[in-house]
Amino acid sequence: MKPFFRPLLLILLNFITVGCRRDPVVPVLSGRPVILCAGDSITAASYPQHLKKLMIEDGIPVQVINAGVKGDSTAEYIHFLDRSQIIERTAPHWVLLQLGTNDLRIDSHATTTAQFERNLETIIDRFGRLRDGASPEIILATIPPIPVEVRWHFNARSRARVEAEINPAICAIARRRKLILVDIHAVFVAQPHLLPDIHPSEEGYRVLAQTWHRILKQRILSATK
Repeated sequence: MKPFFRPLLLILLNFITVGCRRDPVVPVLSGRPVILCAGDSITAASYPQHLKKLMIEDGIPVQVINAGVKGDSTAEYIHFLDRSQIIERTAPHWVLLQLGTNDLRIDSHATTTAQFERNLETIIDRFGRLRDGASPEIILATIPPIPVEVRWHFNARSRARVEAEINPAICAIARRRKLILVDIHAVFVAQPHLLPDIHPSEEGYRVLAQTWHRILKQRILSATK
């Protein structure tokens, strides 16, 4: 492809992606404490549903809400929070936050590490401001590896930045903010068969839910004692 046409194609692909994107539907609140799963397409897929089943099996009365937005970078997720008012509408008790994969894209989503840090800090600040003055407990996660290159979206540089830049930035923010950190990256490094491409397999999503569940169950039970 001629160099002149490649930027135009990337812009076109981005417009198509944005046009096909749908915000998550906020369900009717049940009155139970809310676990808000915040993230991109890895969240928007099936792990919140698996997490919900685990909570039901444990007899823990919570409502799990999927607030994952397919294709969102951290900058786009800030816009989602603004337009959806999902924080104000759900008043979550716990927020499971995993973002960063789309910030590594080589198209219009591309984000410098410094900007990624500012964006993630902004998102955390947004979750920390609820109308009644209460703040949810935010549990932050590293992002999975990028096991394959995806033409027009992720290249070798994207893959390298996961370990060299983005996950170290996430870890630094967790330390600075004194947030619990869940190392999702390590889960998939140890079990690479669960991550055949950018997204986990269905079994991978179940393992992802189990990983969140182990941390979250402890926090919920200790909070209700």
